[in-house]
Amino acid sequence: MSIEPREGHGGVHAVDVARAHGVETMFTLSGAHVFPMYDAAVKAEPAMPIIDVRHEPTAVFAAEAIGKLTRTPGLAVLTAGPGVTNGVSPIAQASFSGSPLVVVGGRAPNNRWGSGSLQELDQPPIIESISKSAVTATKVDDIAPAMDEAFTLAGSSHRGPTFVDVPMDEFFNSTTVTTPSAGNTTAPIEPDPDALGQIAELIRQSARPVLILGTDVWADRAEVAALHFVEETGIPVIANGMGRGIVPGGHPQLVTKARSTSFNQADLVIVVGTPLDFRLGYGIFGGKEGATPARTVHIADSPGQLTTHAELAASASGDLTLVFTGLLDSLTAASQHGRRPDWSSWIGSLQAEVAAATQRDNELLTAEADPIHPARIYGELLPRLADDAVVIGDGGDFVSFAGKFVEPKRPGGWLDPGPYGCLGAGMGAAMAARIARPSSQVVLLYGDGAAGMSLMDVDSLVRHNLPVVMVVGNNSAWGLEKGPMQWLYGYDVAADLAPQTRYDQVVTALGGGGEMVTDPKEIGPALDRAFASGIPYLVNVMTDVNAAYPRATTGI
Repeated sequence: MSIEPREGHGGVHAVDVARAHGVETMFTLSGAHVFPMYDAAVKAEPAMPIIDVRHEPTAVFAAEAIGKLTRTPGLAVLTAGPGVTNGVSPIAQASFSGSPLVVVGGRAPNNRWGSGSLQELDQPPIIESISKSAVTATKVDDIAPAMDEAFTLAGSSHRGPTFVDVPMDEFFNSTTVTTPSAGNTTAPIEPDPDALGQIAELIRQSARPVLILGTDVWADRAEVAALHFVEETGIPVIANGMGRGIVPGGHPQLVTKARSTSFNQADLVIVVGTPLDFRLGYGIFGGKEGATPARTVHIADSPGQLTTHAELAASASGDLTLVFTGLLDSLTAASQHGRRPDWSSWIGSLQAEVAAATQRDNELLTAEADPIHPARIYGELLPRLADDAVVIGDGGDFVSFAGKFVEPKRPGGWLDPGPYGCLGAGMGAAMAARIARPSSQVVLLYGDGAAGMSLMDVDSLVRHNLPVVMVVGNNSAWGLEKGPMQWLYGYDVAADLAPQTRYDQVVTALGGGGEMVTDPKEIGPALDRAFASGIPYLVNVMTDVNAAYPRATTGI
């Protein structure tokens, strides 16, 4: 389906295609190589908002987060050369996280190619290994089809980033193009019914199953089917990544707080929508002290996402709504013949562990320690979070505590860098969250190390009127590295930051608000002032560098 042919320069056709695929905002840092994109956005009916930032990574992180939150590809526009190469880490994060993202790069002009014009660089080979596609739209007539293909590919399972660069002279050239009026969609991948039947039988036979819901359950729009499956079967659940909130915090079957016990004692672990990487023990569960390891099932949104390194009892791939529906149908058919499993004792033991863990957590969440224990910040933050809040983690140890304590009430309310672990992603994600969820609380949780990577872009929050509450757990160190170095060598180096740095004053200097907190009793009132301010506001909490997160994995 298409609209009437339209005459215009290359930027017009690029913006038309982006809008046809659902793009509502362009993220960028100004550069002459991509001026036609700006001209097209300004003159579009209605105009496409342009959010310009102070450093290109923020623009790409923001577009990636738009893709995560809306499940429609976000758009970042980068000028040639260093503009594109500054975007490499965010593109890699999108690749690891399966985030739908389209990055448009400027490129030195064709008519000067090979003569050394400004920022002349063949960019697609740099991006190829971290994207689903990386191409050059060589001529103005190539721009619309290249963009259309990029958006279609980015938004199709398995989702990820795509890259299109356009020579500057071709961007300014004009042509007549018929632009799609609606984004192309691909047919859902049908899961193999025999594979689903095999998995259903494993579930039925299991005495101690655990279901892990990962980011792709949300990205594949399968959250309703997943929750229905959970509640119909009674299976215990652990949330991972943006799988958080699909089973709402406080739900009796959500046993994330009993994660260790679940993994060690389960006889079947079904992992859906996330890789079997370091976060999940590489797919090996249980087996300690001579016990029989759990059988592992891996389910992904597309065949290429299934593990190749772990030993599996079964696997399936396809549209995850169809997967959950098919599994439930198989289990329901079996139960009609008197074969419904009874996991009441198993889930009861896990619920007891959740209750015990909650009690232990409460001691930390209310700690009166001086210096402040980082957990106390969450003790004050949690009761102030609305059900539709968006919480963003950008840091090491401090954000690890967030993963332990924050259990979202709704899906799509948690953002973190994902398995790539790229610090500096939070500011862009906060911009995206404020735009995508204009009526929700947006809370950016910063380690003080991560804050130093992007805090200048508070200027962008202020200029574009994007109020965000920022909380820094300031222990004046790279905590994730300081402790391990001391354990390995008996000393640490390159792990300390300046003590009590006034990140709050950086924010106030840039036009926002902020304050420093050294007394645990003042954390709550400071958060109240931040939420009430209506401006970008940073609460800078001095924390105990020795209160390290009790880490079970090094990521290696």
